[in-house]
Amino acid sequence: MIDFTLTETDQAVLDHARAGALLCRKHARYYDENEHEMAPEVLPEAEAFFANTPRPPAAGPEDTSPPVMMALHTMVQHWGDYTIRLKRSGGGLGNAALAAAGTPEQQAKWGGLVLSMAITEPGCGSDPSRVSTSAVLDEETDEWVINGEKIFVTTGIRADAAVIWATLDKSAGRAGIKSFLVEKGTPGFDVPHKEKKLGIRADDTAAYVFSDCRIPRANLLGGDESISKKTSGGFRGVMKTFNMTRPMTAAMGLGLAEAALDFTREQLAEADVEIDYMAGLSSQTAAAEKFIRLEAIFDASKLTTLQACWLAGEGKPNNMESSVCKAHAGGAVRAITQGCIEILGSMGISRDHLLEKWTRDCRITDIYEGTGEIQRLIIARGLFDYTRADLK
Repeated sequence: MIDFTLTETDQAVLDHARAGALLCRKHARYYDENEHEMAPEVLPEAEAFFANTPRPPAAGPEDTSPPVMMALHTMVQHWGDYTIRLKRSGGGLGNAALAAAGTPEQQAKWGGLVLSMAITEPGCGSDPSRVSTSAVLDEETDEWVINGEKIFVTTGIRADAAVIWATLDKSAGRAGIKSFLVEKGTPGFDVPHKEKKLGIRADDTAAYVFSDCRIPRANLLGGDESISKKTSGGFRGVMKTFNMTRPMTAAMGLGLAEAALDFTREQLAEADVEIDYMAGLSSQTAAAEKFIRLEAIFDASKLTTLQACWLAGEGKPNNMESSVCKAHAGGAVRAITQGCIEILGSMGISRDHLLEKWTRDCRITDIYEGTGEIQRLIIARGLFDYTRADLK
């Protein structure tokens, strides 16, 4: 039976995260308005907190499974603000790919670096199987030669290196797609600019350009050079990375949505708007009724996310469930934050408060790591056994 009851240790971990998240919230507006500045010294109080505060006791066998706690921890952190990502030390999406598909030697060599993951291209957005960045093996030098362009690379500026998706043979489709480890500073690897965005301005997003970029043959992630349509050439293995990162993306958005709900609840209370959970919706004021409906959407989305994480913790397949929670959260967090703005009116769009920022920040939840439309295609394939050709 699934049980999400928290133990004392679980709660201590989340309380610790919430205290740090509140410190980061103090600097949220600064980073929203000064996105070109990434100086971590602006967060000295938060940095000191995370460096000096003793960690809660290690989880015991009775505590909540690690994937579920990861999601809850992510939610609590982003409840503070998306600015929490400035103090990350665990790396980027590329680190998850390294952990999932890298050889022991690669993990030992690259594991201590912050790795971005470069997939999206100007002509290839939501369908990674259409990657056109090429990797050609120069057998004389035993090097891969990479050419192509990547856009919207999360953590693209801060990363020490990147996991680059490139094709060995475009005619082979997904079977020809491989991932390569490329360190910053490698000749032919350029970072032309940082992207300017609607939201998540506290997180750096960059474009990459590769022009005859040469890397050692051993930098092929996983080391498998074969092109086999039967195994998709390792493409499926790397894609499994998303089975845990998609629930974490959902959790990030839900943290922002919970912050919006908490702020709205406080403002309703100050305005003497009573929310009676024991009464029917028809007995509520219009504002209270709308707020209760938003809370219901939040709870449903949170449960789908925790279910996907619980399955991972149990060692069970969660490919479809990770897409369900990602797709549901993408719509839920938009509905919740926008709904809170509608309830509060002009206060909701005022830059004197963070609600309008959270509304902009959470929009990314439905975009990166697979748009909502792509997630629904994955869900349809899982439910009805559709093929890619059936859904074109």
